[in-house]
Amino acid sequence: MSAFSLLEQLLKSGMPAAGSPQRSDLGKYAGGAAVGGVLGLLLGSKRGRSMGGTALKYGSVAALGALAWKVYQDHQAKQTAAAAPAPGRAPIDITPPAYAAPASFAALPAPQLEAHSQAMLKALIAAAKADGHMDERERGLVHAELQRIEADAATRAWVDAELARPVEPAEVAAAATGPEMAAEIYLASVLVVDQTTTMERAYLDALARELRLAPTLKADLEARAAAA
Repeated sequence: MSAFSLLEQLLKSGMPAAGSPQRSDLGKYAGGAAVGGVLGLLLGSKRGRSMGGTALKYGSVAALGALAWKVYQDHQAKQTAAAAPAPGRAPIDITPPAYAAPASFAALPAPQLEAHSQAMLKALIAAAKADGHMDERERGLVHAELQRIEADAATRAWVDAELARPVEPAEVAAAATGPEMAAEIYLASVLVVDQTTTMERAYLDALARELRLAPTLKADLEARAAAA
């Protein structure tokens, strides 16, 4: 099973929420599929935390790219406006680099699709472990769900290795291929962690440094996550 197929299975295993009156920004981009299954176990089992408290309930990981891109572009526009010359002064070229809107998963070449999906899975798993706890009961639940969706042995081994791997922000950040993907990785991580705990807040700060996010962009992504 490919990383993309696993990601699709994780997302499709949730209950549909398209008719919910609560429509976050993620819901606009994703059509409202809830997150459940393995991903729900990873993100929702920690200290009884409910997935219902995050925007992921109304969106999907696939929607994060579009939302992160919008936050990034809005941030770039604000930076450009702030750097505009005062009246009467000669204008200078302050146009930020142009980045295309992220392609849908289906439009990406297979190798790029696989790499992107694996990077997002790694980011979500790392964020879910940022509190330093992943007990045997939770591992057992994840393994049982992987069997239920008929994940092959290689996929189960990959997930198990990620669950056992030490949390390394630098390794998660290394998968970012550009500023939009860096924003997507950070946004996904913010939606997963409990920022009120010291360990998880420290993880986010370290991840932002490794992703080389501007402090203002970091703040914008956190604000969007809180409002979603």
